[in-house]
Amino acid sequence: MIILGLDPAIRTTGYGVIKMLPGCRAEIIDCGVIRNTRQMPHSECLRRLAGGVRELIKTFAPDCASLESPFVGDNANTAIILGMARGAILTALAENAIPAYAYAPNVAKRAVTGASTARKEQVALMMANEFGIAVSDIPNDATDALALAICHGQKALFSSIDLAGKPL
Repeated sequence: MIILGLDPAIRTTGYGVIKMLPGCRAEIIDCGVIRNTRQMPHSECLRRLAGGVRELIKTFAPDCASLESPFVGDNANTAIILGMARGAILTALAENAIPAYAYAPNVAKRAVTGASTARKEQVALMMANEFGIAVSDIPNDATDALALAICHGQKALFSSIDLAGKPL
């Protein structure tokens, strides 16, 4: 099973592509960031974000996707912009019939580090140790995306529910 993990944001959306192997082992296929500049209007950022996700789907043919569940902080504008980014991502996934699942950040971090409050640096260090890669090869914004993909892979393999729950 190939899983596309996505950590949505309007300017820097992290992604991680993993392949789940027998024995609940995983292999990192790719990770990186879809970047937009601050000068770009939101409409252009959303177009590029959806296009980037479509390109990832075309390149890696994932069976499913895992995203960070939405959260509402103190700033309503931030929540709205994050919602737009999630919408662009979910649209690209739906166009390609890729089911998407959402996990809270603390659930994903616990799945890979054992600690729900782990920082991005701790997640990256755990990934580097687990997969034998250099921490510097994991972009900072891709760490949570990889954790989301691995979290879903673990849940899917250990769950009697089809792919670990209801898709978004």
